[in-house]
Parts: sequence; structure tokens; C-alpha cells
Amino acid sequence: MLTLVSADLCPYVQRAAIALAEKGVPFERRTVDLANRPEWFKALSPLGKVPLLLVGDEVLFESAVIVEYLEDTQVLPLHPDDPLARARHRAWMEFGSSILVDVWAVETTPERETFEAKCRLLRAKFGRLEDELDDGPYFSGASFTLVDAVFAPVFRYFDVFDRVADLGVFTGLPKVQAWRRALSSRPSVRGAVVADYEAKLEAFLRRQHSWLVRLMNGLATESSAIMHPR
Repeated sequence: MLTLVSADLCPYVQRAAIALAEKGVPFERRTVDLANRPEWFKALSPLGKVPLLLVGDEVLFESAVIVEYLEDTQVLPLHPDDPLARARHRAWMEFGSSILVDVWAVETTPERETFEAKCRLLRAKFGRLEDELDDGPYFSGASFTLVDAVFAPVFRYFDVFDRVADLGVFTGLPKVQAWRRALSSRPSVRGAVVADYEAKLEAFLRRQHSWLVRLMNGLATESSAIMHPR
């Protein structure tokens, strides 16, 4: 039995959980509070981060390593067979990681200028994805891949953000919007988080001293087309 060491809000944990579910691999989930890391976790995690995958006496860390290990050892591949296509998919997975860095800034930055700049950057990056997508419903067409496992947690953030304001990130991007909807209905994606994930994310956001929280509390005003308050 594999054990996935998790934290409730970590998008990188979701990648691993989605990959495990898509491959039909049974696993046990062990959740830690990253604000109060237990000693057993500190001893196991060289970087003090999740996810970890416990494989017998071995400990794998970093989500990219974990999902590649699953590709090497489990059935139902989530990468293309062609080496060039596989390398391209890995590149877009890294692109997804860069988007998570921008999402973190949207969640936490207190400055309006930085917040709006990050929204514009996110819009530009999703615009690049619009050009890459074909007929869908997934990144590579009909087949669910690890690129989808990376972007599903990215889109999940916006389910909560959308309650506050339309950040304009997906405006005029019909393929990206359709991709987002397809991923949100995938059983592996829905099952990758705890039942109260959205409530926990909103609670986390409200603890930040950010421009987004000012929007949530109705304390900020908007004057640009970057977002439209709801």
C-alpha cells in the first residue's frame, strides 16, 4: 500500500492524488498541518513540504518526481508514447507550475498594482494555452494526461475566486473555459480534495492581508477591465 502524505490545500498533493486515482492505484492518505509540522514528518521530508509518497521504506518527495515514478511503475500511462510529445507535455506541466506561483501572488499580495499585474499575467498565460488547445475536452484531446492533472488544481482556485470577482483571466478564451469545465467534472479531480476544501481555502484567504481579501470584504474599489466585482 502506498501512502500519500498530504496537506488539505496543497495543489501539488492534488496532482499526485489525481494520478493515483486515474491509474486505479490504491493508496492511504495521511494529512499533516503544515503550520504545525509533526516530528515524524520533519524526519521524512527533506524540504519540509508535501506531497510525500511512502513506498515501503523509501520516501519520494516533489510532485513531479512522484508522478513520474507512478508513470514508470503503474499501468494506464498518462504521458504520450512519443518522446517528443512526452517532452512537450512535461514542458507544459512546468508552465502550470509557473501559474501556481502567480496564483499565490494573487492570493497574498497587499498591493493593488501587483495584484492587477498578476491578473494580467495570468490572462496572458491562459491565452497561450488557448492557442495550444485543440478540440478537447482535455489538453491532448480525448485522453486525460498528466498535464490535466497539473491544471485541474490551478482551475480549482478560481471556483473560490469567482465568488469574489471576475478577474478577467478566462475572458475570451472559450477553449480554456471548456477545459476547465471538463476537468471539474472528472471523478479523480473531484476526489483529490477534502469535502470542505473550498471553505478551508476561503478561510485561508481571509487570514491574508491581501488586496483579494479587501475585495472579499468589499473594501476595495475597481476601475479597470482586469476584473469586475460581484
